[in-house]
Amino acid sequence: MAEATTKKASFRDFPLNYWITIIFEFFERGSYYGMMSVLSLYMTEELGFGKDQVGIIKSTIQPLLYFLPILTGAIADRMGYRKTLMVAFGLLGTGYFLTSQTEQYAMVFISLVVMGLGAGTFKPIISGTIAKVTDERTSTLGFGIFYWTINLGAFLFPLILVPMLKAIDWSYVIIASAIGTGMMLIPTIFFYKEPARVEVKKEPFGVIMKEIFSKIAVVFMDWRFILFIFIYSWFWILYFQMFDSVLWYMKAFVDAEPLNNFVNRVTGLNWKFDTEHVTVINAGTIILLQLFISSIVSKTKALPTMVVGISFGTIGMAILSLSTSIWIFLIGIFIFSIGEMTAHPKFISYLGLIAPPDKKATYMGFGFLYGVFGSFIGGYLGAFLYLRFIDYPMINFIKQKLVEAGSQLQLASDVKINDALEAAQTIGLDKQIISQQAYTSELWLLFSSIGILCIIGLLSYQKFIGTRDK
Repeated sequence: MAEATTKKASFRDFPLNYWITIIFEFFERGSYYGMMSVLSLYMTEELGFGKDQVGIIKSTIQPLLYFLPILTGAIADRMGYRKTLMVAFGLLGTGYFLTSQTEQYAMVFISLVVMGLGAGTFKPIISGTIAKVTDERTSTLGFGIFYWTINLGAFLFPLILVPMLKAIDWSYVIIASAIGTGMMLIPTIFFYKEPARVEVKKEPFGVIMKEIFSKIAVVFMDWRFILFIFIYSWFWILYFQMFDSVLWYMKAFVDAEPLNNFVNRVTGLNWKFDTEHVTVINAGTIILLQLFISSIVSKTKALPTMVVGISFGTIGMAILSLSTSIWIFLIGIFIFSIGEMTAHPKFISYLGLIAPPDKKATYMGFGFLYGVFGSFIGGYLGAFLYLRFIDYPMINFIKQKLVEAGSQLQLASDVKINDALEAAQTIGLDKQIISQQAYTSELWLLFSSIGILCIIGLLSYQKFIGTRDK
């Protein structure tokens, strides 16, 4: 009897183009998460933008990153991966640099849109290259390294680079992102090789775009498919708060001194926990536990596992309501991260069960819509709720106390919280008393209720709609 032997994939099995692509991913994701770890605070604290203005920006640029790949992937197949990568890195470097050099709201908005166009152009090229340079034997390891690299960039850049640069000037963080992406043009030009392409009939660009939008229309007309993704996206509304309302909350209410003292006493360092480390907690948790969690849920059913993961995420968000203690804050973010890594892989599995068998490939390509819905709603909603539960109650309290103290200082109706706090100092109003007026617990419980609604929605979907009959 002949024995069929299958050699296990190893690092040596991947060509140079694969490792160049991994380097691209590391620097692009590191640059992106490095900036995103401080961007919302940079715009409110340094540039003086309102949180509602930040919410509008975030609800514009983040959906771009999720939606554009379906268009730019088709463009790359026609124009070539190498040329498309050059365009992507050019847009990324330009967008980041312009963002670091301007302070006007409209210009920052436009600059970040340029960055978003670059990121949306970049994404399909990387996964497409890996798919082309791996085979059935090496694809699992190849994509595993790829996903690990994403989190490694999101872990190291905010942990090491961001604190050093922010101490000099906040804009240096964004300049570093410009350098980290712009310099990738060098290996793209000199080392990246165009992957082998299957020769297909050349069609006019307009015809290609017409086919893409025809597929989009077909998918969006399938209400059961879109409904499932929309329900699942409610969980991602919570995720996108990690880059907005969670950072504002931590900066305003969480005292990290006990953690700093503990770490510095153990290590002898002079370390300081700050807002950029929220991303570090999330990415670090995934790096450490993803393989362990994946092994546990590898054979579990998709929807029950998603519900468990979303439950963890919801609990993590609810934990933030218990106290402003740094230890409670860390536990909440840690548990939320466990929920994220538990739920999301099974989302892809469940998509395959509800997609029409004869259109599975087309439908699976639209799984990214959870990020479009979640980031679009999350940016607006996060800023809206934070203002009404946190900033506005404190501002109204300050206005009342200014009147009671007979102060001649008048605050405008659209005054921002930092200006109101400065006004409070003129009458000796204690910041701790002001902070007690904010509804911090209610804010996180309200966000947690979105997670609960997501769970109820998914269970109702399974009960009343469910997977397609085969």
